[in-house]
Amino acid sequence: MTLGLMLASLLALGLACQWLAWRLKLPAILFLLVAGLMLGPATGLLDPDALLGDLLFPFVSLGVAIILFEGSLTLRLSEIRGLGPSILRLVSIGALITMFGLAWVVHSVADLSWPLALLFGALCSVTGPTVIVPMLRSVRPNERIANVLRWEGIVIDPIGALLAVLVFEALALGHGHQGVAVFVWTVALGSGIGLAAAFALAYVLRHHLLPEYLHNYATLALVLLTFSVSNAFADESGLLAVTVMGMTLANLRGLHMEDILDFKENLSTLVISMLFIVLAARLDWPSLQVFGSGLLVLAAAIVVVRPLAVLVSTLGGKLTWRERALIAWIAPRGIVAASVSALFALKLEERGIADAQMLVTLTFLIIIGTVLIQSATARRLALRLGVAEPEPRGVLIVGSSEIARGIAEVLHKLGFAPLLADDSGPGIRAARMAGLRTFHGNPVSEHADRRLDLIGMGWLLALSTRVETNTLACIRYQPEFGRDHVYRLRVLAPGEAPKQAQSTALQAPALFGDAVTHAEIARRMSEGWTLKTTRLTDTFGWTDFTARCLRTPMLLFAVTERGQLRFETEHMALQPKAGWITCVLAPPEMGNGKTV
Repeated sequence: MTLGLMLASLLALGLACQWLAWRLKLPAILFLLVAGLMLGPATGLLDPDALLGDLLFPFVSLGVAIILFEGSLTLRLSEIRGLGPSILRLVSIGALITMFGLAWVVHSVADLSWPLALLFGALCSVTGPTVIVPMLRSVRPNERIANVLRWEGIVIDPIGALLAVLVFEALALGHGHQGVAVFVWTVALGSGIGLAAAFALAYVLRHHLLPEYLHNYATLALVLLTFSVSNAFADESGLLAVTVMGMTLANLRGLHMEDILDFKENLSTLVISMLFIVLAARLDWPSLQVFGSGLLVLAAAIVVVRPLAVLVSTLGGKLTWRERALIAWIAPRGIVAASVSALFALKLEERGIADAQMLVTLTFLIIIGTVLIQSATARRLALRLGVAEPEPRGVLIVGSSEIARGIAEVLHKLGFAPLLADDSGPGIRAARMAGLRTFHGNPVSEHADRRLDLIGMGWLLALSTRVETNTLACIRYQPEFGRDHVYRLRVLAPGEAPKQAQSTALQAPALFGDAVTHAEIARRMSEGWTLKTTRLTDTFGWTDFTARCLRTPMLLFAVTERGQLRFETEHMALQPKAGWITCVLAPPEMGNGKTV
């Protein structure tokens, strides 16, 4: 097989793994590593060293540089300051406990030298959002647990990577009488080059010295150049340089990095898909001794080290012991641990350091073990502890207009949990003033994928005044919620936009009737129509309710006697029954809206 065909096949295989992970709601790294193991040690179909030759090391190095830069670009110090004490302790004290605890275990069990053991501990102190978020969506713990685990994964990603880089540099450079001086010089040079690159890029972007379409290209080129130049001046300083560069850019005021971050996230998906298949294919099947040692280290990581880190980090906090128990159980390792360990192993092998390959083998065993075990057991444990969310009661509402806010307030009073997502500042501020949960940002962006909390969400209502936003939101969230739980409110009536009307495959059912539009509801509300809820009974049914006024109220949705939420749509006309609570847009003659 030619090199071009093999690389194209790996891209296609990476896509298949990403798709499978999306369908099964599991971390993609699990399927990528299994695919690599099947191609490499299991069948021998892929030999990365023979395939890439001298390009293997640069390919892995530059790929890891991109991953670390993208991760560090999400770490904003303002967000860390706003976190609770338990989360701050988890990513500081907890990370150090994990690092030294795992180092002691792997030194005792696998007989790794202390320097390699400390490097292993630093690598495996990182969880990361790419493995945490899919697991939380399947486990559905309560809000406090979800927030702690999600923020821990986001913050520990770049911090853990930086910790691992520093430990590696101390290991690789700390030999000889001048080891400390070399280490300090390497850290100082890498940090300085990273800072200089960040400020240079910020200057270019702020002063519009490049057209917008070249921003992503320039950022990628500068990241790779920073990594390479730093390594040229001081060995092993490149990873630190790109990490510092990303963290600096993330915290500079007045610098809009959203488009660049979106590009880097898409690029990281491609790099990760290729990189992990190649890295897993380089592994040798562990011997029985190494495999046994790996299982003991895995057991200690899950049963001893993680619970100890959580116990110390959450002392004096507001979490209950049940919530702390589930947090202690969930700590899957992910992308940073796999990519950085493989790169470090390559570098250590070049330096003739023994057991370098054992480092990556044990790391991959920890990754696969934690993802498999915790994905299979965390939901049952959450149910047993009584800290799992019941059936979804959350409603994601795209848009923050008066209509969206009014529907959200009614849903909230009826016991549901609406969340308004919009990039409109005034609308979001008004929703917050009304006491509603909000997400300020584009609900169909990569930023939303990382930060928008979908735990417990069961429905999507696309109520934006922009057709494109509604359509994209429906496409994006249909796989998440299912076709029967995704709806949109028309912005344009049928016939006003023939092209839009033809793309029915991309559209969700229209809310509230065949020709009801956002403008029509807004017009009625300006005339005094209000949202009103009424509980129907055997003696006061739907017919009795609608007969109270000359103009027929517009039925919006209803809650059945079993607490199920049902919406009036173009395809389904509701037939309210006794025991239901109906929400209607009522004409002025029915009086003020009243929630039952």
